[in-house]
Amino acid sequence: MKRWLALGSTALIMNPLFAAEPAPLVLNLLGRYSTGVFEKSAAEIPAFDPASKRAFVVNAQKGVVDVLDLRDPNQPVALGELSATAVLPQAVVNSVAVKNGIVAIAIEAPVKTNPGKVAFYRAADLSLISHVGVGAQPDMLTFSPDGKSVVVANEGEPSVDYQIDPEGSVSIINIQNLKKPAVRTADFRAFNGREKQLRDAGVRIYGPYASAAQDLEPEYITISADSKTAWVTLQENNALAKVDLKQAKVSDVLPLGFKDHGVEGNGLDVSDKDKKINIRSWAGVKGMYQPDSIASYSVAGNTYLVLANEGDARAWGEDDKAYWAGDAAKGFVEEIRVKHLLHKDGFAGQKELPPQLAKLAKGAVLNPAVFAYCGASVQSAGDCIDDEQLGRLTVSWTQGYQVGDDGLPKLNAEGKLVYDQLFAQGGRSFSIRDANGKLVWDSGDQFEQQLAKIEPKFFNTNHGKTAFDDRSDNKGPEPEGLAVGQIGERTYAFIGLERISGVMMYDISNPAAPTFAGYTSTRNFEAKELAAAGDLGPEGLAFVAEKDSPTGEPLLIVGNEVSGTTAIFSIIQ
Repeated sequence: MKRWLALGSTALIMNPLFAAEPAPLVLNLLGRYSTGVFEKSAAEIPAFDPASKRAFVVNAQKGVVDVLDLRDPNQPVALGELSATAVLPQAVVNSVAVKNGIVAIAIEAPVKTNPGKVAFYRAADLSLISHVGVGAQPDMLTFSPDGKSVVVANEGEPSVDYQIDPEGSVSIINIQNLKKPAVRTADFRAFNGREKQLRDAGVRIYGPYASAAQDLEPEYITISADSKTAWVTLQENNALAKVDLKQAKVSDVLPLGFKDHGVEGNGLDVSDKDKKINIRSWAGVKGMYQPDSIASYSVAGNTYLVLANEGDARAWGEDDKAYWAGDAAKGFVEEIRVKHLLHKDGFAGQKELPPQLAKLAKGAVLNPAVFAYCGASVQSAGDCIDDEQLGRLTVSWTQGYQVGDDGLPKLNAEGKLVYDQLFAQGGRSFSIRDANGKLVWDSGDQFEQQLAKIEPKFFNTNHGKTAFDDRSDNKGPEPEGLAVGQIGERTYAFIGLERISGVMMYDISNPAAPTFAGYTSTRNFEAKELAAAGDLGPEGLAFVAEKDSPTGEPLLIVGNEVSGTTAIFSIIQ
């Protein structure tokens, strides 16, 4: 089943959210390669080699990169695979990139807190050229536009029990001699001792006992057209790292700020139990943008950053019974439902309450000066914690409460935290920012507003299971992967919605005023089994320009981690 909506639709023409002149696109499904493996991350990140007309797709389930022949995109053919285990036994592949006939793959060690590797192969014959060591958990890599370097985001997540927390870093690999690549590392150690300064600026440094270098976790990278600067998303930290590639130095950590969900146009649906679509503004609720993917493009000599604001919480030790029994040394879980955070009986006796939170206070209440609209008072959260109000929304308990001059929690007369604001993960949007991280434009609540019209029966459903409104309490449609490409004189962004499993398209030629350009989903919502459900869980997207395409028309390649499928679309104006 294929669902798409271009701007010829009367409903969209009359929608005041998109009054600007539209630039419609349609994605036409040409072909699909299926691994036959479901809900095992068997198709994640795709890359394309124009010379060999081959796609390289991360198959994390097998620890390999699948190689597909796309000379006929209507019938993708599996040619073989690049095995990470040949470089590092029992390893995991996290990312792949291709340029000038060279394939680079990011390899995570079997123990993720140990250093990883990057390996290089020839796209034409799949031969291994070399490999080098990088930081812990290399999560994403990309070639510089000049082809001289590969830049790697080493995420450095902690161990599940939070006993080991490696430093995040960015590796810059000189590949001018591919047989002997040279690695330099841009780390965050210069920011150690400046944690309070970063927090005051809006950067989230909040892991237990962590220094800035440990707490900052690089996720995804884009590089300027002149190959001199990289911008790296620090997703959990709600920030960007700006990296001087020549000096291999992090020049700045840029806070991304917070999205005010109390403002009209920034609304969201906060409940999965109210049995209706209810996108509205909520005073006192803020969104942490927390982007995953990032891309860049230039307009009038200026670089602009495009970010998919997925959101991500730290939830380490969440499956450890000892942690929930009160052993704070066994993990760190920051997310909690509003109804549990503000329980009328406080924190005592609550099941699955993060022990770090329990040690802070006896309970929590809302500031009635902000939340009186939903019934909050000095003593009680009132109706705010009802399922039809804010009760079901998942937020981070680590911020938003009042603090004293000493930075410690300022408790009320009952020994409870007083929350002035509630912070939810993710912006449920995509943003455009300038080279210094300043917000130029954000899509606000347009994703949810459009899905309410296009898929009202399946609004905010999950990827592995179809259930109306299922994700409204937790990051909504969850924009994760994105690709940016030029078609003619126009520049477009393609944003994958991980949960509902579709692709939003926007004309971003004017960074300050993007216009909606269509939506496509090849999901069969009526399917009884995953095998018949089409494409589920878009994780990574790759744009193929018409000059590089085997068909002579621009293509979009989408890796779908839940369905284990790689879908190839032609892009039609």
